[in-house]
Amino acid sequence: MKMLINVPETVVADALRGMAAAHPELTVDVENRVIVRRDAPVAGQVALVSGGGSGHEPLHGGFVGPGMLSAACPGEVFTSPVPDQMVRAAAAVDSGAGVLFIVKNYTGDVLNFDMAAELAEDEGIRIAKVLVNDDVAVTDSLYTAGRRGTGATLFVEKIAGAAAAEGQPLEQVESLARRVNEKSRSFGVALSAVTTPAKGSPTFDLPAGELELGIGIHGEPGRERRAMMTSGEIADFAVHALLEDLPTRGPVLALVNGMGATPLLELYGFNAEVHRVLRERGVSVARTLVGNYVTSLDMAGASVTLCQVDEELLRLWDAPVNTPGLRWGV
Repeated sequence: MKMLINVPETVVADALRGMAAAHPELTVDVENRVIVRRDAPVAGQVALVSGGGSGHEPLHGGFVGPGMLSAACPGEVFTSPVPDQMVRAAAAVDSGAGVLFIVKNYTGDVLNFDMAAELAEDEGIRIAKVLVNDDVAVTDSLYTAGRRGTGATLFVEKIAGAAAAEGQPLEQVESLARRVNEKSRSFGVALSAVTTPAKGSPTFDLPAGELELGIGIHGEPGRERRAMMTSGEIADFAVHALLEDLPTRGPVLALVNGMGATPLLELYGFNAEVHRVLRERGVSVARTLVGNYVTSLDMAGASVTLCQVDEELLRLWDAPVNTPGLRWGV
């Protein structure tokens, strides 16, 4: 496989050096692998720290900035960051108002963030944690016990980040983050396998003419494989799975997310089908976001995330944000 890299061993470090060069508003510690908004800590504000394996960009480093994350910790490709990174990030951004860890439900992330929380609290930093587990496709998978954390991570980071920017206290920011996760559901579809730099070839076998319904963001198996379907048929399947699991009806935020190798032409067409199915099911869409936000390297495919919103959550979603990967209202 052809890749725009030097050697697999330096992929993450090289990307961080490039990020530092492109975004002077961030402080990028390449050696210790921590990305921090340059104005941190912000007096009186709760800080948000997240992280995970690299390969899902712009998640998480691309969401560091005013109105969203205070810091992010990138691990190796598809590998959890280590507790030292998380403690270093928390120390860099804590203003005394406390730090919220936003953790996707993958075993390595959960264990390492739990350990980091204990270490940070030993240093006098007040820590709260929220677990994102929005994927309805499968209950357990290769990397998780319980549901996987996927597209709702963006909703949690954005809405909790807006609450923190307003000066809301740690307990309230944590409560909002949990509420967003509880009201969010995701479902992903793969049209091709993912290739990691270390392997240099597809990490699983997905024959031509087939697709995987319910795929995970590391290539974990989903619900089933089928012969290739049309965009409309995929939207019917995915949205049905989401609405079956959402506890109530009401206005939703909709994220139509590319897995990394699907062009916007296809994603916008798929979004039209998602909106059609929601309209047919009587679900109104308050806001829509289309693009590559929670990716899986070079995987072709898409995921749909819905979050039921009320006036408060919608107001926080609309609040200004200024990060490399998400920006409006500024």
